[in-house]
Amino acid sequence: MPEISILEHTSTLSKYMDLDQRGRVLAEYIWIDSEGSIRSKCKTLSKKVTDISQLPEWNFDGSSTGQAPGHNSDVYLRPVAYYPDPFRKGDNIIVLTECWNNDGTPNKFNHRHECSKLMAAHTKEEVWFGLEQEYTLLDPVDGSIYGWPKGGFPAPQGPYYCGVGTGKVFARDVIEAHYRACLHAGINISGINAEVMPSQWEFQVGPCEGIEMGDSLWVARYLLDRVAEEFGVKVTLHPKPLKGDWNGAGCHTNVSTVGMRKPGGMKLIESAIEKLSKKHKEHMSLYGSDNDQRLTGRHETASMESFSYGVANRGASIRIPRSVQAEGYGYFEDRRPASNIDPYLVTGIMVETICGSIPDADMYKEFQRESAQF
Repeated sequence: MPEISILEHTSTLSKYMDLDQRGRVLAEYIWIDSEGSIRSKCKTLSKKVTDISQLPEWNFDGSSTGQAPGHNSDVYLRPVAYYPDPFRKGDNIIVLTECWNNDGTPNKFNHRHECSKLMAAHTKEEVWFGLEQEYTLLDPVDGSIYGWPKGGFPAPQGPYYCGVGTGKVFARDVIEAHYRACLHAGINISGINAEVMPSQWEFQVGPCEGIEMGDSLWVARYLLDRVAEEFGVKVTLHPKPLKGDWNGAGCHTNVSTVGMRKPGGMKLIESAIEKLSKKHKEHMSLYGSDNDQRLTGRHETASMESFSYGVANRGASIRIPRSVQAEGYGYFEDRRPASNIDPYLVTGIMVETICGSIPDADMYKEFQRESAQF
């Protein structure tokens, strides 16, 4: 469908969105499927929701999402958080859920469950995260980079990062719409910018404490997909959407504990980096698929095969900001995670590594364990 038709239909829809809902509330339940994509379906509720306990458990056909076999396909959706819906507005909400099997066990693709246990075990550390989500816009028809010359390439990288002006940035309307949608939904989105490769953008979420980080990023991704859908643009989180001399896409992870944020915290930052150096392979296994295409030691990345760190060094695995070194406390940035990470896995193993694991929630072992046959 041509882009103009999509925009025209969205405009036509607006008059129906203003109709009286007769006191009913629409709750869009969202969840993460077996491929790390977001699925959703809507439920009509009889009244405004003021507490998570008022949201009923629901279910879906897991055989259609790769989360269950056809002969035992029911997967249950347990609400864990809800947000104002920027598309339907009013009292309508978006409901983030966890996926559970009918035997009372978490679905094997439910990584939030283990992450939540790790966060709860280390609440005293007050671990803050900030995630920098890079993504690339594509033409929905042929999959080419959005706005690029058909069959060709734009000028080399240079003027596009934080660029301003025609030919330097593409689809700013999509990005601005997403920004407002996140703010309306109550997401702690802290900023946006155009990235190094044209038609690549970034938004930052945080600081968020504990499990809120993964929740917020997943909802922000859902909002991005929905906004892009209305503008007729496709979003990809692939870490290397175009081979060659073009930057890849990451999800840089900024981390601090309460001790790191106090004067003298540099010692704790250095201790955390030492722990991370010993768990490099374990972390890389959870830091996104096809990340080897991005972490080549070029284009502001470190090599995937080795661990490194440095002050203000964007070519290192871990970067310590110059201001943090000067002040002696603050946070560090893990630059290894790819744009397509599951934030529950990344924040979970980060807490496990720098704060210590707990007996019943080992993120790395849980992920590596062979899944039971359906």
